[in-house]
Amino acid sequence: MKRKSDSFHLDIRANVKKPYALLRNSYREDGKVKKETICCISGVPLEQLRAMQAAIQGKTMLKDEFKIISSREYGATFACVALMKQLGMHTDIFYKTSEEWVRCCLAMIAGRLVYAGSKLYLSHCSPYSALWEICGIDGPIDVNTHCYAAMDELLERQCAIQKKLAQKRLNNGTLVLYDITSCYMEGEYEDSDLVEFGYNRDKKRGHEQIVISLLCDKDGCPVAVEVFKGNTKDETTVLDKVDEIRGKYGLEKVIFVGDRGMVTQAKYDELDHDAVKVISALTHNAIQSLNEKKTIQLSMFDEKNIVEVIDGEMRYCLCKNPDMAVKESVTREALLKKTSEELDKIVASTRKTKYSKEIRAGKVVNRYKMGKFVIFEGEGENLKYKLDEAKVAQEAHLDGCYIVFTDVSPEDMTAIETVENYKSLMQVEQAFRNMKTVRLDIRPVYHKTDDRIRCHVFICMLAYYVMWHMNQRLKPLFAADGVGKARKCTFDYVIEVLKCIRKETVEVCGANSTVITTPTDEQAHILELLDISL
Repeated sequence: MKRKSDSFHLDIRANVKKPYALLRNSYREDGKVKKETICCISGVPLEQLRAMQAAIQGKTMLKDEFKIISSREYGATFACVALMKQLGMHTDIFYKTSEEWVRCCLAMIAGRLVYAGSKLYLSHCSPYSALWEICGIDGPIDVNTHCYAAMDELLERQCAIQKKLAQKRLNNGTLVLYDITSCYMEGEYEDSDLVEFGYNRDKKRGHEQIVISLLCDKDGCPVAVEVFKGNTKDETTVLDKVDEIRGKYGLEKVIFVGDRGMVTQAKYDELDHDAVKVISALTHNAIQSLNEKKTIQLSMFDEKNIVEVIDGEMRYCLCKNPDMAVKESVTREALLKKTSEELDKIVASTRKTKYSKEIRAGKVVNRYKMGKFVIFEGEGENLKYKLDEAKVAQEAHLDGCYIVFTDVSPEDMTAIETVENYKSLMQVEQAFRNMKTVRLDIRPVYHKTDDRIRCHVFICMLAYYVMWHMNQRLKPLFAADGVGKARKCTFDYVIEVLKCIRKETVEVCGANSTVITTPTDEQAHILELLDISL
């Protein structure tokens, strides 16, 4: 039967228990629009009815007419680069104009946050990432031109950049947090003056290393980083760092917060006490020394209250952590047990060996660091030992005890504030964890020259600077997620979520176009907190 019109449409009736659709023909008669029902479609899910409606309207296409030619990561990189530009890193902090080496440095910093890996790896990531394109670098990427040459330019500007960061984050008379760590190296470094054997904080025996110092403001935001020789001791860097803070950054007065044992009495005596105040903690030996001088008494340590002792200009804040006391006691007992078991074997041994019993026993007490509790008697085959129970008991009195000292006046800082300011060093430790293992993976270091090693560490610090600012903006997200091991929203999770925003090249009916995938509700919320629009 001939239809009055070829204009067909599908009317969907969804507001009923079982949705159905009417296939209708529209036509005009005597100036009025009329409809002719051709058939009723029922027993089909609502989604399929809507798909049929779209097909009739010409809003669908065959699968072969639509192809995704390429899909590259876009969201996480774009967020990192956009935040760096908001922070003024591309012009104000790095250089007065956004030159190509500046844009390359932005790419390496964003790449460190999103991908980590080597510079060579980043130079080959264009097929699956929009990293270089977002940073304004077009064409093929060459690792020598876009990475190594840019690193050389960045290293020349390190002092100026760190001065700019200090101006933004540090004020006269403010707290500055300072700590150092080691980073073990792998491979051969014959031409390096930095890579040396030293005290390895990573517990990697047999590896050469470098020592890294980090300076942060009172909130844990990084300001400056420096690389030292691998055999550098903690306390030897303090005076130079204080001079740098005052000289290069123009701060007449600072309160320097350093880790336990970093500010020794000798180093403290060399400081300008009118301009530099100190907050640090004493080692166990220093606590014992104060006890012997009757400046303090071990009975003064309290688990609930901070006991303050003033000796001249120096204030000692005595604290005790009961949880740490239990941990230290259990650890010492376990080490003493292992030491005794090994020494018992050596004393009872009648087997001739290359090394004497004294040498073998010395290696045991050095391995477990229990030498101060062991008294040796006799020599050779008559070697015997006993534990110094008096020293063990004396050490047990110090379990969980620590002393924070400062020369800041009580009027300017209470004892509670002093201890809290010392504990803020945990933020520097957190920075080191993120730089070394958690996110930024400073290791392995693929560079072999000292300047490139220094610049690589500097790039990792700048990446943490961006990460710190991202974390500040994402605090509402993290707070809503709660705390503990069951947390879902971590910084790593945020990066992975944003990486799912893709830049895709699509072929539609033979014509190519580029699109950014629409953010999900979660992705949109993260971008909103970061104050970033795609």
